[in-house]
Amino acid sequence: MKQFISLMNLIETRKSIRSYKPQEVEEEKLNYIIQAFRKAPSAKNLQPWKLIVVKDKKKISDLAIACNNQTFLSEAPILIVACAKEDEAYGVMGGYMNSYPIDVALALEHLILAATEKGLGTCWIGAFKEKLVKDLLDIPKTVRVVAITPVGYPAQEGGARGRKPLAEIICYDKYID
Repeated sequence: MKQFISLMNLIETRKSIRSYKPQEVEEEKLNYIIQAFRKAPSAKNLQPWKLIVVKDKKKISDLAIACNNQTFLSEAPILIVACAKEDEAYGVMGGYMNSYPIDVALALEHLILAATEKGLGTCWIGAFKEKLVKDLLDIPKTVRVVAITPVGYPAQEGGARGRKPLAEIICYDKYID
């Protein structure tokens, strides 16, 4: 019988990993985390996303440079580049913005939690030069790079993640600073 891990346990276990073992990720685990990405919600269910799974070591090394020289990325056996098709997303979320950043962020978080469940490490990368990433991966001008994550087996534990107390982030019935 399959053993389930609680969602809260996955959330609490997930850490940003910045050191990876030189061990390949099994295809079944990679497919599992990609399925988690695919099943995420999106505004109006438009699913305006595209993932690029990068396994080529030279491209990974070049992408690490495009990610503000975050050299630890070169240790990972896989980099996943999460892209958005801006023109396919819901264009007036809240009456003022395109949904693609939120759509892709939700889906990537699904992938990251699924990776944690499978014993894989990830690290949300938002520090990158989009033009360089696009040039390296032949991404069209109309597509946006939203985030990148390495995927692999952690070589060491991630650091502690402090969180603000609930009293600082929760209001009831109206906004209070």
